[in-house]
Amino acid sequence: MTFTELNLNEQLLEAISHMGFKVASPIQELAIPKILANKDLIACAQTGTGKTAAFVLPILDKLTGLDETTVNTLIIVPTRELAIQIDQEIQGLSYFINVTSAAIYGGGDRGEFASQEMSLKNGSEIIVATPGRLLAHLAMGYVDFSKVKHLVLDEADKMLDMGFLDDIEKIIKHLPIERQTLMFSATMPDKIKTLANKILREPEQITLSISKPAAGISQNLYLTHDHQKNSVLNHILKEHHEDKSIIVFTSSKMKINEIMTALRRFGHRPQAFSSDLGQAEREEVLRGFRSKRTRIIVATDVMSRGIDIKEVNMVINYDCPRDAEDYVHRIGRTARANTKGTAFTLVNERDMHKMQQIEKLIEAEVPRCTMPAELGEAPEWNPNGGRGSQFRPKNAHSKSKPHRPITNNPKSGPHHAKDHTPHVPKAKPILKKRD
Repeated sequence: MTFTELNLNEQLLEAISHMGFKVASPIQELAIPKILANKDLIACAQTGTGKTAAFVLPILDKLTGLDETTVNTLIIVPTRELAIQIDQEIQGLSYFINVTSAAIYGGGDRGEFASQEMSLKNGSEIIVATPGRLLAHLAMGYVDFSKVKHLVLDEADKMLDMGFLDDIEKIIKHLPIERQTLMFSATMPDKIKTLANKILREPEQITLSISKPAAGISQNLYLTHDHQKNSVLNHILKEHHEDKSIIVFTSSKMKINEIMTALRRFGHRPQAFSSDLGQAEREEVLRGFRSKRTRIIVATDVMSRGIDIKEVNMVINYDCPRDAEDYVHRIGRTARANTKGTAFTLVNERDMHKMQQIEKLIEAEVPRCTMPAELGEAPEWNPNGGRGSQFRPKNAHSKSKPHRPITNNPKSGPHHAKDHTPHVPKAKPILKKRD
């Protein structure tokens, strides 16, 4: 479906056209008409599907021609990077209409706090905010949300995972009861359903294919002892020397320095990205990565969602994530918008059970790579004998469907044991460029 078929106003269509977009993604095609009809909505769609435009476009359509002097729309997000990203997208799509927006997030100096205060006092029509910083402004007594017509919770599951439920409930107490509420989530655990039942009224529901990696990702894993991990990581980076944009994920901030030290010892020049960095530092790291000045970023899961970086060639999981579905978000940083990418996961004895649950979740067996002889013998696959914590994949059923093998990337080399071709539907583009 093209955007012209979605009954959006001409100014918005002109902005969409100037940005080079023509065809709506599935989430946009399904969500925009429901939001224009003023329905509450709960939508389950993965990152990279175009869901930001799915709620921004119909809200901008409603705001076109209105002479608002107070906050009309509040968008709550888990991270400052996502707040900045959505604010920038709003600015691009509202180029031909008189709508203002502001991003409210922590990590800045006093001057930035004062600037945010002015945006809230002067009534920017759309506020995009992280919960903690927004509560700090609300506590000062100058924020007026009495005229808010739209509340959007984006990456709702991530916010709850980060412990923001109480903050969200406090913020909602400052909003009118009569409003349209939209909830977007990559997953649908019970706690999201509970929250939806509390704050949504007779919502429409949209669910797109959950927890399946994009078809363009070649997934691979190495079984490795802990003492071999850094050498295996270096081996992968050397084998894929042509890849210019690589993210190495770890579940622990404490592990980042260890990985950075090992990579530098091998001659690489990585950069770190975690919540410990200040806002200016994080933005500088992202600028270097986007411009390809930085080839390797070592990051925690804060980078697995809500940060838009195009053309990531490879994702390497230094360890298995805590939740099975976070695996999908991590490797989803590559092969975005119908492109190709490669993912490797390093699995020690403790993580074998987690990897087994990941394979149940994605209904596929990830091909095992052969350990290079010079690095020693790899551990045997024994998911029931591993140590450490175990987890179940979110939304997992008690009986899993049969696994199907995943295609290996031919450029990954002969150290792969198998080369299967799966029956996986092609991923649809987020937004299709003009011909």
